[in-house]
Amino acid sequence: MPQISQLAATYASQIFWVLVFFGFIFFAIGRGMVPKVMATVEARDKQIADDLAAAEAARKAADEQEEAWRVQSNAQRAQAQALIAKAKADAAAASEKTMAKAAANIDARLGEAEARIAEARSGALKEIETVAAEAAGDIVVRLTGAKVDAKAAAAAVKEALNA
Repeated sequence: MPQISQLAATYASQIFWVLVFFGFIFFAIGRGMVPKVMATVEARDKQIADDLAAAEAARKAADEQEEAWRVQSNAQRAQAQALIAKAKADAAAASEKTMAKAAANIDARLGEAEARIAEARSGALKEIETVAAEAAGDIVVRLTGAKVDAKAAAAAVKEALNA
C-alpha cells in the first residue's frame, strides 16, 4: 500500500515541523514572554505586599491617634467635671453666704420686733395697772365711800396681777 510507504516520510516531516513550531513557541513564549509575565506578577505581588504593609502602618497610626484622642477626651471630660464641681461649690458657698446674711438680717429684725413687743407689753401692763388702780379706787369709793390712796391701790393691783 502506497499510503503506508509514505507514512514514514510524511510523519518525519510533520514531526520535524511540530518540533520546529513548538521549539519556536517554547523559546518565544517560554523564554521571552513568560519571564516578563512573571516579572509583572512579582511586581504586582510586591506592590500588594507594600500596600498591605502601608495599610497596616496606617491602621496602627490611626489606632494610636484614636487612643491619644480618647486620652485627651477623658482628660478634658475630667477637667470639665472638675470645673462643674468647683462652680457648684462656689455657688453653694455664695448661696450659704447669702443665706447667712439673710438669716442675720432676719434675726436682727426679729430681735428688734421682740424688743418692741416687750416694750409695748410693758407699756400696756403699766397702763393696765394704772387703769386697774384707778378703777379699784373708784370701786372702793362707790362701795364703801372711803378714799383709797393711789399708791396703795397700785400696790394692791400689782400684787393681784403677779399672783
